[in-house]
Amino acid sequence: MKVNKRLTGRFIIIGLCFFMLNTFGCAPRERGYRSDNQGYENNSENRRMGRRSGYNSNNRMGGRQNNSDSYASNNRSEYDTNTNHSNIVKSASSNIDKSLTYPIVGSNQKKFYNDHTATSRPDKGDDYYGQDASYKQNSPSYQNNGDGTVTDLNTGLMWQKAFKKIEWNNAATDAKRATTGGYTDWRVPTIKESYSLILFNGSTGTGRPNSRSAPSNAIPYIATNYFDFEYGTGNRYIDAQYITSTSYLGKIMNNQEGFFGVNFADGRIKCYPKQGNRNSRKWYVRYVRGSKDYGKNKFVDNRDGTISDKTTGLMWLQTDSGNTKFQSILSRFIRKDGSMNWKEALNFCENMNFAGKSDWRLPTAKELQSLVNYNRSPSATMSPAIDPIFKATEIKDEGKSRNYPFYWSSTTHLDGRELGRNAVYVAFGEALGFMRSRYSSDYKLMDVHGAGAQRSDPKIGNPSDHPKGFGPQGDVRRIFNYVRPVRDIK
Repeated sequence: MKVNKRLTGRFIIIGLCFFMLNTFGCAPRERGYRSDNQGYENNSENRRMGRRSGYNSNNRMGGRQNNSDSYASNNRSEYDTNTNHSNIVKSASSNIDKSLTYPIVGSNQKKFYNDHTATSRPDKGDDYYGQDASYKQNSPSYQNNGDGTVTDLNTGLMWQKAFKKIEWNNAATDAKRATTGGYTDWRVPTIKESYSLILFNGSTGTGRPNSRSAPSNAIPYIATNYFDFEYGTGNRYIDAQYITSTSYLGKIMNNQEGFFGVNFADGRIKCYPKQGNRNSRKWYVRYVRGSKDYGKNKFVDNRDGTISDKTTGLMWLQTDSGNTKFQSILSRFIRKDGSMNWKEALNFCENMNFAGKSDWRLPTAKELQSLVNYNRSPSATMSPAIDPIFKATEIKDEGKSRNYPFYWSSTTHLDGRELGRNAVYVAFGEALGFMRSRYSSDYKLMDVHGAGAQRSDPKIGNPSDHPKGFGPQGDVRRIFNYVRPVRDIK
């Protein structure tokens, strides 16, 4: 038979094109981050197994796991903060305790910091020992299911890989119509579910927050090699706030109703107006499915001044650093009322011996946020945003009103021109700010972010240097915040 060389050559070229397409991909990149990590074998048998298995009795998502397609960062490795998450993928497996229904996912912060910048790893007994990276955590670990969904191997929750923008009032109905991956039980996540995805190796970079474009050294606060992400497309790149189903019981700004959202561009929780803002009525959203037990605490009073949470495996001091029983320790600090700067907070916890235990530490941002009770607030329940089994020091706020403290975490917040200068706090009282009127030069102190917000303060300094707060909402700068130590239940 005579061979047509020209036709044969064409078939070879076509075959090579298909090979290149399947092997390397050639889809155009959209603005932002689109995960290309598709190592999970997406055949029909695997897809059937994922749907059939669902959740087992240990609250873990069933389905087949492929180690080449899981993200699990080594909690002790160093990396350059000018890289994105795709450059820190490890093949390690998660050591999560599967009996816990509310396991706290690690912050993924691996570098060490002093009051201003990154530093070498401190040894036990040194200043700054006990910060986030000093202790082992549950490494973030994800599985791309190859069908538009991503499973968190720590929490067992399944997430949509993609995001969308929608008005808050329409999100719950829209979630019920979603069929991503062939599932029909999608819902809007709670604030605690959404916050489980935050990673504090993220950074706003050293650009101007009100810039339209992200600086080159900005890193999103979410694993972009698994989840799609884009910076804000409006006036500010940091406007990437995600909807949750958690409403604030109080009112924010000018008596507005709000919901708590997570901003994966600047690494914060705050309360946002349900009707939207001046620029847009829409927010970002990513739906979730799985057990609704995640984020629900089960506290046990140990009758020795400590409280155990059986869902997270953490033990907490029932009271805080403002209790009079700690006066002898506080005598060494700048202030004697229980409020302290970040270095003092680390020292306070590392040197504590309480209830016969000496392994207390300053909680990470994600551990501390697990304590927030979003059904409580100073304005709605006349209490701090924490379960009443705990005791919180009552303070006089910047307006001389009755309120409750901000609490330090061990986590550095990489935000602003001087990366490493700020550390994360969680507001268990109202997250106040000095808002300037549009029509005058007057400032009004108000609850701008809501009790339960997560923000950050300078690690050292003088609050009097910030008489009208900081940022567009005039966040109050206390710098001297309170502490609630934590330890792992052995």
